[in-house]
Amino acid sequence: MVLPDMPPSVAHRSAEPPSAAIPPDIAALSFEDALAELERIVRQLEEGRGKLDDAISSYERGTALKRHCEMKLREAQAKIDRITVSADGTLGTESVRID
Repeated sequence: MVLPDMPPSVAHRSAEPPSAAIPPDIAALSFEDALAELERIVRQLEEGRGKLDDAISSYERGTALKRHCEMKLREAQAKIDRITVSADGTLGTESVRID
C-alpha cells in the first residue's frame, strides 16, 4: 500500500523525524481511520483554501498520521509469516518481506 504524499506545494518542507512522538489521539487510531484522515488532509491542502495557520497545523497533523500509518504497516509486516516445508517434511515458518 502506498500512502499519499503531501501536495508538492508543501512537500519541500522538512517533516518531523520518524522518531518524533506520535500524539496520543493519533496513536489510538486504527490504520484505516488514520489513513482516511490523512487522505482528507491531503485533499484539503491540495485545494489551497483557508488560512495559512490552519494549513500548517493540518500539514503537521498529516505528517504524524503518515508516521502512524507507516508504523502500523511495519508492525503488520513483522507479523506475517510464510509456512515452509523442509526436505524432510518438517513444517516451519519464515518471515515474508512485503515491498
